[in-house]
Amino acid sequence: MALSVLKTERLYRQIASAIVESIQHGEFAPGAALPPERELAKQLGVSRSSVREALIALEMTGWVDIRTGNGVFVMQPLPQTGAPADEADFGLEDLLQARLAFEGMLAEMAARHGSPAQRDRLRALAESLLHYNTNDAAFLAQDKRFHLLIGEMSGNEVLRDMMEYLWNKRDSAHFRRLERHYADNAFAEEMNRDHQQIAAAICAGDADAARAAMTAHLRQVQQRLLG
Repeated sequence: MALSVLKTERLYRQIASAIVESIQHGEFAPGAALPPERELAKQLGVSRSSVREALIALEMTGWVDIRTGNGVFVMQPLPQTGAPADEADFGLEDLLQARLAFEGMLAEMAARHGSPAQRDRLRALAESLLHYNTNDAAFLAQDKRFHLLIGEMSGNEVLRDMMEYLWNKRDSAHFRRLERHYADNAFAEEMNRDHQQIAAAICAGDADAARAAMTAHLRQVQQRLLG
């Protein structure tokens, strides 16, 4: 007897399916507001971050309209499709946790192993980032250059390539939609303040301070985007 392949659904997709089912059963009418994220998380026994991922997926497939500052509303009319399929091969929370675990180590190594020329480049990049106070494609391109240079300064080519892999993972429709709702221009300014502290610690050769600054930076990103 041939056995079928078992598939494990990501948590955010399970949440999305549960919300779609509730909509289809008439618990939430077209045009009506869904309960707040915190309440949905409590009802479902999951984290707010997982609920936020699910809502992003539902918006991308036409089930809800996220109105930042006003709530989440069921679309009217409803789409004809079922629950959204996976838009990415990873969860957004997993990606941010991976960066949090990985990049602190890279910053520490960069402080220990970066060359004088690399430190000069990092200072210049950090200074140039101050001119990018809008959370747009130009800012994100400079932000990527900053983090990849830190990976390069670790002195380990494999770790540098792993850093680029993580950054390329964030370039997904799912992640861009999340940033559109929760990363305003104040977010870019906050990130740039962090960048200055990270660069200063690395260029001073202070490995502990570099790790701490990077960790604080990524925790702030995680808090802003996933709540």
